[in-house]
Amino acid sequence: MSETTVGAQYGVGRRGFLAGAAAVTGTALTSPALTGTALADTARATATTAGTATATAAGNGTGTGNAPLAFTNVTVIDGSGAPPAPGMTVVVEAGRITALGPTARTRLRPGTRTVDLTGKYLIPGLIEAHTHSDGPESVVPALYALTGVTTVREMRGEPVHHEWRDKIRGGELLGPRWVIGSPIVDGTPSLWAADVGPTIEVGDAAEARRAVRRVKREGADFVKVYSRLSREAYFAIADEARRQGIPHLGHCPDTVRIAEASAAGHRTIEHLHALLLATSRHEKEIRRLLDAVRIDAGDPNSLSRYHSWFQQVHPLEWRAVRGYDRDQADALFRSLAAHGTAVVPTLSVHRTLELPDEVPARAEEWKYLPAWQVEGWPDQLADLTGGRTPEQARRIREIFAHRLRLVSELHAAGVRLAAGTDTGTGYLVPGFALHDELALLVTAGLTPAEVLRAATSDAARTLGLPAVGTVAHGQAADLLVLDADPLRDIRNTRRIHGVVVDGRWIPPEERRRLLAAVEQSAATTPPPEEETALKGATLKRTTMKGCGCGGHP
Repeated sequence: MSETTVGAQYGVGRRGFLAGAAAVTGTALTSPALTGTALADTARATATTAGTATATAAGNGTGTGNAPLAFTNVTVIDGSGAPPAPGMTVVVEAGRITALGPTARTRLRPGTRTVDLTGKYLIPGLIEAHTHSDGPESVVPALYALTGVTTVREMRGEPVHHEWRDKIRGGELLGPRWVIGSPIVDGTPSLWAADVGPTIEVGDAAEARRAVRRVKREGADFVKVYSRLSREAYFAIADEARRQGIPHLGHCPDTVRIAEASAAGHRTIEHLHALLLATSRHEKEIRRLLDAVRIDAGDPNSLSRYHSWFQQVHPLEWRAVRGYDRDQADALFRSLAAHGTAVVPTLSVHRTLELPDEVPARAEEWKYLPAWQVEGWPDQLADLTGGRTPEQARRIREIFAHRLRLVSELHAAGVRLAAGTDTGTGYLVPGFALHDELALLVTAGLTPAEVLRAATSDAARTLGLPAVGTVAHGQAADLLVLDADPLRDIRNTRRIHGVVVDGRWIPPEERRRLLAAVEQSAATTPPPEEETALKGATLKRTTMKGCGCGGHP
């Protein structure tokens, strides 16, 4: 598959929920507080009524749902890196941007509805490049859209994600565009047990090739590769993926050098773990030591598997950082840029797991998730990070600071970055987490304009979605309207006035109402029967169900 068709549609049939996914989402499908259909109906209603006191009909004043919608007098930040353009009009029709130009020189067709956005800023809808979406149907998809995240890339695809995508396409559910990966394809034994989601373990080249053919047949948009793959299996995946026309991406396996993976077509490197190793003068020695790391294949609990893994790997990460070689890093980064391999740093999950003392005790956006989901986070974080000595904690803080420097150096070397969070891990709320990631990228040294590109045009290129990511004629009408300038302060991406989702305008009061409905749905969604019965043992599985990607190198 070429880069421009990563998000191509495969028409996958509904295969039903896996047991774990059904446990988390099944009760929400009939939530009396809010259904997917109710969200879609509201979105359609707002699309036909402009929905603000400033919305007026041009010409004969009888605008209909099929009429063009013009956003006037707005400052456009188009996502390309071009300077802001004040006093602009953006016309949306049938889900596309059909006109863009200065308001003073733009003539609107009779019947065009207008929304005056004087003093506002219009940017492309944001793209979240690394998620593990988990939770009620009546909550998660809408949260993305209502926070201005209009495209997500799902890094561990499950049947429920294909269900959501089908419903969004059919107008039954408000939500983002969804690019959906395969189950994790890993070596045997995998670091992650079945308690956190589907994993395909492959032991040799033949099994690896069968896995690629299987996930393509099942409708995955890409093959998600993982850390414990053998060299034989990884290069078989790379070759078979090329033959089948489907990208492969994810973790760079411990057995494979990043430069080798990049040359083999590895589309994106997720997280910054493998980069620590690849930029260290101790790389060869550390690789030998990684070969000796073992996990208990009989342990069905991924949390305890991770904790064991961390205890063995932490000293190796520290040694890698202490041996950082700038010349080696520069050579690697030039190679990544030349091969077009992008990096998704996921600083949010690195910060959560590496600076646990700084995670908030409470945040306003937590109210949009069920309490039983949020309440499991502290215990699970303690399970993942507990037992660190003061010296280990100090070293890990230094490792995190080093990751920030790597992001700055990657960008300076011309390596494309895409913004992603690893949402699905605790403390990361769908949609809201991406805004925090943008602030972390600024902390790493990027300018707000560069960060916006990482969450719009550069992310779209990384995901292979040419029709999204910029404000331009012919592009999909996925837009975010802000009350303040994000180029002055990237935190202004949180100051949302309204959103346009696939051409549907959701103005301020409708957005507030929809968020209130999401909050109500979250508050009234009971824990799944399995969690209720098991009193928390399984609750841990469902409250931090990301791939654990942030947990190891």
